[in-house]
Amino acid sequence: MKIKDILLVLEEMAPLAYAEDFDNVGLLVGDAEAESTGVLVCHDALETIIDEAISKNCNLVVCFHPILFSGIKKITGRNYVERAILKAIKNDIAIYAVHTALDNHSAGVNKIFCNALGLVNTKVLIPKQDFIQKLVTYTVPENAQKVRQAMFEAGAGTIGNYENCSFNSNGTGTYQGNEESNPVIGERHELTETEEIKIEVTFEKHLQSKILKALFASHLYEEVAYEIYTLQNSHQNIGLGMIGEFETEMEEKDFLHFVKDKMIADGIRHSAFLGKKIKKVAVLGGSGSFAIKNAIQAGADAFLTADLKYHQFYEAENRLLLADIGHFESERYTKNYIVDYLQKKILNFAIILAEENTNPVKYL
Repeated sequence: MKIKDILLVLEEMAPLAYAEDFDNVGLLVGDAEAESTGVLVCHDALETIIDEAISKNCNLVVCFHPILFSGIKKITGRNYVERAILKAIKNDIAIYAVHTALDNHSAGVNKIFCNALGLVNTKVLIPKQDFIQKLVTYTVPENAQKVRQAMFEAGAGTIGNYENCSFNSNGTGTYQGNEESNPVIGERHELTETEEIKIEVTFEKHLQSKILKALFASHLYEEVAYEIYTLQNSHQNIGLGMIGEFETEMEEKDFLHFVKDKMIADGIRHSAFLGKKIKKVAVLGGSGSFAIKNAIQAGADAFLTADLKYHQFYEAENRLLLADIGHFESERYTKNYIVDYLQKKILNFAIILAEENTNPVKYL
């Protein structure tokens, strides 16, 4: 199996188009055409992880955090990033990062976080904007089903828990071909009127080229009329953070002890107790201070995230319990999810969970 075949499975799990614009996801180091000897899954692709990959004969490291995040002009081994990259290159080891591509997935980082806590009735906290497009096209009735089905198979027409969604209306189309035309219905230079069906479907924007290819391949006409719009609708199933509920509410202190146990956190920093029960909880794995207001607006009793600064605890505004459980801790089960996913999709192949603990934060 080539590395590129494994990358296809990873992109099914976490489409790269879901990643934030600032991020650096996908294949960071290595040759996708190389034969893979095994996959090592980790949180951070440090030099020690590359050593582990070498010892376990894995030439593909799948990490959550991208080891290459901001631009570098030299690779001389002067810091931990450059040392890891150098060792990977010297040993023909590829590195692939998922990061916010999996953060934004409805089954990704924050759903994993919610599942670890036993939250139910979960939904995305900050739905992704400017990600839904609409395609409108026109064809004769006898061609409509073929066109619709082709676009559905390419990924169009999915809305939440529903598939094969479209809107269709009847009308009259007119056209007149020139000397170079070859009309399927009518003749050159002849004004033709024909009954047509207007087909409208929505889709995630990264599927545009695939859907257009399906449209052109299935359409009857020589020239295909179509329009594409970007919608202002937010995508309710893609986005950062998640909010859910406990089946049974609990006291604030009991809640934090529960979180500490479930997320294996060595310490939790939190805002002042408010003397109210915790039932509705917002989570955002990793650095999530930007979502405090979203958690408040969503009516959360508590918001769990990481990397909060001193003054950001004031932003709780005595409206919710704000807790920093640690960056690594809030994402700790992500690598387990990736391993499980790959093992289900790629049978009889070495998919290994790294043993090295890459959490750089220690506690007394």
